[in-house]
Amino acid sequence: MLVVIGAGPYGIATAARAIEAGIETVVVGHPLSFWTGNMPAGMYLRSGPDWHLDASGVHTFEAFLDERGIAAADVDPVPIALFLDYARWFQRHKHVAVRECLVTGLRGNGDGSFLVALDDGETLAAESVVAAPGVRYFQHRPEWSASLPGSLCSHTCDLVRFDDFEGARVLIVGGRQSAYEWAALAGEHGAASVDIAHRHDVPRFDRVSWKFADPYLEQTLAEPGWWRAQSPSGQEAIARQFWEVGRLTLEWWLAPRLRGDRFTRRPGASVTSVAVQGPGEGPGAASVRLSDGTELTVDRIVLATGYKADLRRVPYLAGVLGSIEVAGGFPVLDETFQSSLPGLYLPGFTGTRDFGPFFGFTKGCPAAAALVTRGLARR
Repeated sequence: MLVVIGAGPYGIATAARAIEAGIETVVVGHPLSFWTGNMPAGMYLRSGPDWHLDASGVHTFEAFLDERGIAAADVDPVPIALFLDYARWFQRHKHVAVRECLVTGLRGNGDGSFLVALDDGETLAAESVVAAPGVRYFQHRPEWSASLPGSLCSHTCDLVRFDDFEGARVLIVGGRQSAYEWAALAGEHGAASVDIAHRHDVPRFDRVSWKFADPYLEQTLAEPGWWRAQSPSGQEAIARQFWEVGRLTLEWWLAPRLRGDRFTRRPGASVTSVAVQGPGEGPGAASVRLSDGTELTVDRIVLATGYKADLRRVPYLAGVLGSIEVAGGFPVLDETFQSSLPGLYLPGFTGTRDFGPFFGFTKGCPAAAALVTRGLARR
């Protein structure tokens, strides 16, 4: 039996492919919990209608839109709620049932099999395990933010409601899509001022196409270990292209939402110090100094500082961590996302070191599902 830990896009996509291959599969987790609990309800996706979950290419997002009679042009950009509807539709059509509990521990038996402990007290015996931990485990926070209270400073991963932003002075730290989208949401919920500080130049806002990644994903499927076989300069060139399209160019639909005097962009700036003000100076406020000499008094600091892999942060992996070869926080994987612990597969964000940056996005789900299932079939 295969146990899939995690019911996000990578877990669901892999489970669907494994079920189609005739592999007995149990999925454990709360379906799409990161998407429903750690993303704002009014969020839009960067993906287009060609992004989907199906390795077999049948139950795609475009097929879902066709069935619902929705024109792709009418959902540009794609609302998160619509993609969630698609994911649930995909689950039903692929017969992916999810056991809604959490894994508390994973242990190898020494014979290539595993025991998976659940929070309902049951233990599952598994021949193979696919672990797809969500990025919530890997949120990156600057050192200077460690002592700040949650009421003052929060990562975008944890900030999904903006009801208390009315009249607030807000500092967004970061300059990519989440930084500017959270800035727009703060402004739309009545923030008095929104400063956006980041080390690079102000990004441009334009329509972008992620189709440049399609040939790379196709090569990943066709050539085992394709990404690792690239020279350092080749990987760097692809990563630079990914950075320019996916990071330094932000979605066109954000620009109109960032107009007005309340928004101030501060490129080339980083936080050098933060001091929480005393009660007499305004409870919950902070004095912030930036590297460009700017001094701000803010009521809320939002960390749009991304994610950094570190398998030690995934609690249920503690029992097997000593058997997993790790490099820079990432697991070392074979050409099917299998870790150095035979039978344990780690697709998604944790696979980006060995498979390229595309696998940190839903875009990589079908390819990852196909590769993992290919590996499972060999066992």
